[in-house]
Order: sequence, then structure tokens, then C-alpha cells
Amino acid sequence: MKNDKFVESFNHLQELLFFDSYDAKLDRYRSSHVYRGLDCIEYDLKTSLMRLGGPYQNLERHMLRNFKKYAHRNAVQGDSVWNWLAVAQHHGLPTRLMDWTYSPYVALHFATSDIRDFNNDGVIWCINYVKSNQYLPDPLQTIIQDEGSNVFTAAMLDGVCDSLKKLEILQKELFVLFLEPPSLDDRIVNQHALFSMMSTATAHMDDWLNQNPDLYFRIVIPAKLKWEIRDKLDQANITERVLFPGLDGLSDWLKRQYSSKQS
Repeated sequence: MKNDKFVESFNHLQELLFFDSYDAKLDRYRSSHVYRGLDCIEYDLKTSLMRLGGPYQNLERHMLRNFKKYAHRNAVQGDSVWNWLAVAQHHGLPTRLMDWTYSPYVALHFATSDIRDFNNDGVIWCINYVKSNQYLPDPLQTIIQDEGSNVFTAAMLDGVCDSLKKLEILQKELFVLFLEPPSLDDRIVNQHALFSMMSTATAHMDDWLNQNPDLYFRIVIPAKLKWEIRDKLDQANITERVLFPGLDGLSDWLKRQYSSKQS
């Protein structure tokens, strides 16, 4: 792709991960990008809802309604649809949300976590989430500017639209917004996580980004560097043991630690 940056070495990778992170207004290094790491460069930015296939856009509200109905009564504080969506996504329900992180190293973990994909080039999508706000409809731009924020919370969204249907009514042209979930558990906190949400369930984020190429670039990680990157991330404690606290994450980390490079 036109916006691809190809990694040449581990040191070169560090430069790319923090590319364009200097904020002249603050005289600080505060990146305006969020990151999503994928094990294989061929993987697209389809949502888990899209991967259901069929008339998935008609199933979204039914799945969410039943999730709310059957979930533990203390699963979500309040009744904001946006918090319910975040909790549902976090626990594996197909939604229009997509996982991102503020941390380039967390994204790098996900691009190198599965040794079964070490024969494939990986990729990290890097999106300027601050600049993407220029495509928001006026009511959403107003509230984000009034709050002095670059991302939404459930409370901020509820002030403008408190349902998926109302979100779509705001749309004149396709847009994406970024939503910070509440600190549901250590996993959300440790992964420095947030979600993207397109204005319609059928919108493909990668297609939209290709129409707005000034908003993103991709870091392409060659397969030949994955073992070196993975070992150095493990030494830096960027592992499943930290990012997925609990016995499952511990087991995944140990399994990779003791796997043979030739297997």
C-alpha cells in the first residue's frame, strides 16, 4: 500500500513506532496516533460483527439486546448503550467496535504474538485519531471541543446520541470516532486500550482510510525479524502475562517461551 513503511531492523522499528510523535505546541513527545497490530499483513480491518456474515447489520441490535438481558446485573454501571457495547466487545460478542491501543509496543505484541504466523509479514496500523475528528458531524465536534478531548467517553456520546440509530442519523458522510471504555478490568488498563466505531455497521474502516490517506500509515514487519522482535518484547515484559492478567495469559506466555524456534 502507498502508506506502508517497511521495517529494516529492530532499531529502525523503534523510529517508525514513534514516528511523528513530537508535539510542537507542548514541546513534548505526545503522539496523535493509535495503533492496531496484526499477525499477518493480509488481514483487513473488518469488525467482528462483519465476520458473522449474512445480514450482520440487522443482527447487531438483537445481539446487544440479548447480551444486556442475560448479562450479570452488575456487568455495566448505568445503562449507556456505549458502555454496554464496550463490555460486549471486551467479552467477545461481535460488535461494530474495533480494538486499538495508545501503546505502539502493545500493538507490536499483537503483531508478533502467534508463532504460527511467523512465516507471514505482520503489520501495525497507525491512525491519527486527533486528525480524524475533523470528519465528525458538527454535534460531535462541538462536544469533543467543549470537553477539550480527542476521544469520547460514553457520557460524552450520550449527550448527543444515546443509541446506534441516533448515531447513524447524525451521519452526512461516513466518519469514525474513538471511544475510551471504562476501566473494566486490568486487561483494559494494561493494554492501554480504546475502541474505534464507524458511523454505520457496514462501513469498512480500511476502505474509508484509503479514501483519507493523510490519516494513517502502516508499519510492515518482515517475517524474518519476528523472532528477534518477539524475544526482545518478552525481555521488556510486554507479554500475555501482563496484557492478559490471569492463568490464561500466563499459560499463553509460557507456551511461547518454551516453544522451539524450529517448531
